[in-house]
Amino acid sequence: MDIMKLQNGSDVRGIALEGVEGEHVNLTEDVSLKIGFAFVQWLSKKTGKVCDELKIGAGRDSRLTGPSLVNALICGFVSAGAKVVNCNLATTPAMFMSIVFNQTKYDGSAMVTASHLPFNRNGIKFFDADGGLEHDDITEILKIASDVNDDFVQNAKKNFSTEVESFNLLDIYAEHLKNKIKEGISSEQEKPLSGLHIVVDSGNGASGFFVDKILKPLGADTTGSQFLEPDGKFPNHIPNPENKEAMEAIRSAVLKNKADLGLIFDTDVDRMSAVLSDGSEINRDSIIAMISAILAPEYPGSTIITDSVTSDRLTYFLEDVLGLKHLCYMRGYKNVINKQKELNAKGIVSPLAMETSGHGALKDNYFLDDGAFLAVKLVIALAKAAKEGKKLDSLIEKLPPLVEEGEYRFKINCEDFKAYGNKVLEEFKKRAVAKGYQMPQSYEGIRLSFKTDEVQGWILLRMSLHDPVMPMNIEGGRKGDLEKLVNIARELTDGFDKLDRSSLTR
Repeated sequence: MDIMKLQNGSDVRGIALEGVEGEHVNLTEDVSLKIGFAFVQWLSKKTGKVCDELKIGAGRDSRLTGPSLVNALICGFVSAGAKVVNCNLATTPAMFMSIVFNQTKYDGSAMVTASHLPFNRNGIKFFDADGGLEHDDITEILKIASDVNDDFVQNAKKNFSTEVESFNLLDIYAEHLKNKIKEGISSEQEKPLSGLHIVVDSGNGASGFFVDKILKPLGADTTGSQFLEPDGKFPNHIPNPENKEAMEAIRSAVLKNKADLGLIFDTDVDRMSAVLSDGSEINRDSIIAMISAILAPEYPGSTIITDSVTSDRLTYFLEDVLGLKHLCYMRGYKNVINKQKELNAKGIVSPLAMETSGHGALKDNYFLDDGAFLAVKLVIALAKAAKEGKKLDSLIEKLPPLVEEGEYRFKINCEDFKAYGNKVLEEFKKRAVAKGYQMPQSYEGIRLSFKTDEVQGWILLRMSLHDPVMPMNIEGGRKGDLEKLVNIARELTDGFDKLDRSSLTR
């Protein structure tokens, strides 16, 4: 088995459970053990500490294969000589905070999760004092793991005692978030959320604690919250704020229970979205707008970093309404977060880096993409608005509404798909320049902006991060503009015989 193939950007991802036709297990317990051993070796080299001086935390989400994989990972840590703490059911942000909290202060940590992917998948995210590991770090760890032989694995399993230290990390993580809400509302009350009705949809992931350990103790009415029990089969819907079925589930819960706010998280709680009291979905552009509006008074004139597929509507709202700057960067949560770190290191204040997927990292939270922390910001804003007799939607009332949009995925039918995709982009740009189309700066692909009487909206053509696909996002500013922009896109992409544009003609 080629362990190197388990790398997915800055994460480890694989198939951990049989049950889907054509998908066979490649993330086994033995592989997890090897990766655990390799992480200790890597961390020892980076920190300068010998292996038996290292203390490492390990947690997991609700996936069916979580317990067995985390035990194997822990076995790998122990076999390398590290001290280990099993944090059991946890969240990805909590596992990073285990390095920060005074009660833990681990040298490194690992979270067994595959985020929103199907039940048969799993993976591992690693953290050290600098935050989430980078792509090259994962490559190095997997190279070390590839050299661990099977005899070593069998001996490690034979000598391993499962009686490692155990710790309920979610308790202190929840207490941390509770205190943030109290500080944000500036309230000494025992139950500062009394009178507010907030429903949560956990999708049977790891976020149920947000109800039982945060909202209820602070006095919120959480009637109607649903799917809070961890269940790795995900029987109700995929725990993914980008999933239409999931968003409809939380939307229905808000309307049925006449709640003030609905919150929905992904499996490992590093992403979130929301629903307002009238059923309006706050995701993609609108969740970025909402968090930016909350931060704007504290960070006037600062820079908000987003991925490349955010709308011109969002740029207008951030720059013309809030007086902020918008850096429309590139896809990939690590890309936007690393750009945020880079700007702040240069003295350019950037309080928020956020993808339309719901990954959002705050400068005042260790540049950590933490869905629960973002939810805390929304809850604080809701409480403040209620005190003033306002609703939360007042924060984004000047964000222009979405009118028409479409995403079209063009498959590249050749082996060297990256070279071919770059050729398409070059020609696309050349044709757009010849037509005199407006072309704002783009860090990923080619973006065109249209602000004429004839047509309004934008087009973005880019390469997929990993696949032989060119996604094209189009948004029309008025009714009928989408069709006009599709016709423009069709003209600009004509004549590429290895580019499957069938989705554009539907």
